[in-house]
Amino acid sequence: MTNLQTPQTTKWWKKSDVKKTFLLWLILTPIIGYVGTTVQLRSIGAPASEVMASVKTLMGVFTWAASPVAALVAALALTSLSGKRHYGDNPPAEADHQISNSPRVASTWVVVSTLLCLFALITGLVVLQKDNESILDATAMNVNVTGQQWVWNFDYVESNGVRSADLYLPVDKPVVFHVTSVDVKHSFWIVQMGIKMDANPGYVTETAVTPNKIGVFDIRCAELCGLLHAYMQTKVHVLSQADYDAWLTAKSTIEGAA
Repeated sequence: MTNLQTPQTTKWWKKSDVKKTFLLWLILTPIIGYVGTTVQLRSIGAPASEVMASVKTLMGVFTWAASPVAALVAALALTSLSGKRHYGDNPPAEADHQISNSPRVASTWVVVSTLLCLFALITGLVVLQKDNESILDATAMNVNVTGQQWVWNFDYVESNGVRSADLYLPVDKPVVFHVTSVDVKHSFWIVQMGIKMDANPGYVTETAVTPNKIGVFDIRCAELCGLLHAYMQTKVHVLSQADYDAWLTAKSTIEGAA
């Protein structure tokens, strides 16, 4: 009598390509996290406000949180590209993985993806709420920002009708920007301070920041707004309170005489 034995099926987690993918995932996760964080944060430069410091921290946290997902995709791609070649009309026998029909694996993927999305959402909202606290600060100065093709104009609300094409701010004093446009949609972006707000025709939107470093920084339009969009940029001059007061007085005198 002949004994017929059913061949044992290798568990999916014991298969060579799964082990290879897992090993690559373990190696690539810290590499992607470190390189992605280091490169992008160094390219941004030094922050000129607490808002920008928070943005850089948040970008680092999000990059590390996303690195396992990016590493898994990269590991799967490398395993597929480096595997042995198969020719014919039918897939190779080892391509039929139990993992594709595993409820446990599918549930784990859904739960992990959901937790990552919730983490990004909640963390981002907490940081955004903290960054916008200056809008409610009674001691904050107010600046009306008006975008038009292809310049920015800044009106200092507490002054005697002072307007400038370059922005001037005192250091360590909160400022609220009231942003609008007279023609098309623009986007008001102070690069080193980490604030960016759309300038919409007919509407006023608000954003706030407290500059904490004296110097000259970049203002750009971050919304494609027409032919000369790339040239719609200017500077913000952050001064000591005494220097700012002197500038404001001189500017008021000049405009009053005109």
